[in-house]
Amino acid sequence: MNTEHPTRKSLRIVVMGAGMAGILAALRLREAGRHTVVVYEKADRIGGTWRENTYPGLACDVPAHAYTYSFAPNAEWSSYLAPGPEIQRYFESIVQSHQLESLIRFGEEITRCEFVDGQWRIETARGTHDRADIVIAATGVLHHPSMPAIAGLDSFAGPHFHSARWDHSVPLDGRRIGVIGCGSTGVQIVSALAGRASNLVHIQRTPQWIMPTPNDPYTEEQKAAFRADPALIDAVRYNEEYTSAVRRFTSAIIDKESPEIHEIEAVVLKNLEDSVRDPVLREKLRPDYRAACKRLIFSSDYYQKVQRPDVEVAIGPIAQIEPAGVRMADGAFHALDILVLATGFRADRFVRPMRVLGRNGADIDAAWTPAPSAYLGITVPGFPNFFMLNGPTGPVGNFSLIDIAERQWGYIEQLIADLESGKGRLVDLKAETMRDYDQRRIAAARGTIFGSGCKSWYLDANGVPSSWPWSYDAFAEQTARPRAGDYEYIH
Repeated sequence: MNTEHPTRKSLRIVVMGAGMAGILAALRLREAGRHTVVVYEKADRIGGTWRENTYPGLACDVPAHAYTYSFAPNAEWSSYLAPGPEIQRYFESIVQSHQLESLIRFGEEITRCEFVDGQWRIETARGTHDRADIVIAATGVLHHPSMPAIAGLDSFAGPHFHSARWDHSVPLDGRRIGVIGCGSTGVQIVSALAGRASNLVHIQRTPQWIMPTPNDPYTEEQKAAFRADPALIDAVRYNEEYTSAVRRFTSAIIDKESPEIHEIEAVVLKNLEDSVRDPVLREKLRPDYRAACKRLIFSSDYYQKVQRPDVEVAIGPIAQIEPAGVRMADGAFHALDILVLATGFRADRFVRPMRVLGRNGADIDAAWTPAPSAYLGITVPGFPNFFMLNGPTGPVGNFSLIDIAERQWGYIEQLIADLESGKGRLVDLKAETMRDYDQRRIAAARGTIFGSGCKSWYLDANGVPSSWPWSYDAFAEQTARPRAGDYEYIH
């Protein structure tokens, strides 16, 4: 942004987290080569959500070639939708090839981040203390498991665990398994375990609309062609069919009466009607809310798997967990050996439970009460030189999180350049910028499909959808460059 200062100041930058976004930040900062960079990672290895989640059937619902960094295509994906272990290996390969491990301090969970005397003071659970001119919070969106408050859960006699804490020591084949939860995770687990369990029960409060999505494997010939000509990968991830689908989907989300959302409703309804033969099961699986009100589920085989004779769908509230199984509110009892809690994550945590204190003692907990929000998912007033990747109110669920993070990073880089060049020692979002953004965002969010009348993790404590309520192109345009007047520069 600023070209008036020919000299560049070297800054100390702390990156929180070594998942997809933290790796991106570290890589770009190392490439710039002007700063001291350290990445604090609470775990013993990189990967973020792809490290935490290892459940059977784990896959990304964004096409594999679109779920890569723009600068690092991958010819080795085994299928159109990549399985989780392959995605973890992809990120590990990026860290290795770009020699980023030397920047990362593993086993260091940041517990406190406080702005004091013009710098950020960092403290970890291990007792490490550090200082930074700039903090990049790449802590992820969904990483604190949501444990259901179900009576008797601890009384269950068999193994029981959250899907993000999968116990791989527990044998699955031939066992009676119950899966509670019907988000993407629950659907993927049920599809993966059908045929392995002697009896599989999918327990869900409300059924989901399912978007049919083929997941064809790539042949060795196709992968060889990708290796020989990376332009073929670009033809997949940037082809008109995919990019127009992204734009159609965001158009559908932001206007609940748009032709695009009616098109989605027609597709998922046809999928239900054509795929489920038994009329009783079909009605059990029919949601009573509009398609995409909850995060749309993409699956190539869920409806086929739940029609197996060894799979049962149980819909409705749970009365209690008993030592031998699950008692539904209608009195039905499901005897189980293993219980899996695919109950999602606490979507309002972001950097929390870390204590983050900004200018004049500003507390991010107070700023995010009752609901978290950040300008473009990046900045919060009162927290200078503190930038987030995939922060609150960004387009989670709208399109690829890698695409989002790269666009946000391009925006953050320009603010860092201003600090390097001497435009200011600190850059802080103006309070009026945030107020205007939230007023416009909340008004727009109420008109999105997310606000059409269902209960989902998209809704904040006020019942307002917290995801980006405008188009893909609007996000790309608004993150292209910081807008003059949005920020205060402090010397």
